[in-house]
Amino acid sequence: MEAANGFEKMAELDLPKDAPSKDVKTGAKQDLPPLSTADFRAYNRLAEMMDAYHNHFRQTWNLLYGACESNKRPQGMSIRAFLRTAKEFASHLTMHHTIEEQHIFPVLAKKMPKFRKELELLTQHKQIHAGLEVFEEYIGACRNGERELRLGELREVMGGFGTVLWEHLDEEVKELGAENMRKYWTIAELKQIPF
Repeated sequence: MEAANGFEKMAELDLPKDAPSKDVKTGAKQDLPPLSTADFRAYNRLAEMMDAYHNHFRQTWNLLYGACESNKRPQGMSIRAFLRTAKEFASHLTMHHTIEEQHIFPVLAKKMPKFRKELELLTQHKQIHAGLEVFEEYIGACRNGERELRLGELREVMGGFGTVLWEHLDEEVKELGAENMRKYWTIAELKQIPF
């Protein structure tokens, strides 16, 4: 409950919008001074947190896709465990994106255009989830015994959204990196963000 209140509180803050580091008179990009180690950590905190989540998705994708490419499940992993891992991957990714869209992106979008609904990161979510729906249907049919798991078929399904997923995972972390965050936020403002 505290986190939800923190999200709501942050969303209500009256932050200046679109405040990148530009010269007000000329509109030219200003060179920012080098960051101290402490400031870099403060500005990079969200990137590191997001990258940790994304690494989990990367590792699970690699396990699943690697099995598809080799046409062989990981040693010691039953079909049931493989399908459960695939189902968990889909549900965890959906939950992750839902949290981003409902709580994180609206806060970041107040100052960072890339996090606005009409722009690239949310468009990528939609593309990922179109492919993820097909993935979930396939996995569900295999789990229910309606079809046999064929790793070559699963590879094709995963190929339908893999490129955009990997681009998205990397781009989101890059957008939250210290050098970009400092263009839009002060350290004091970042400390108010409840995530």
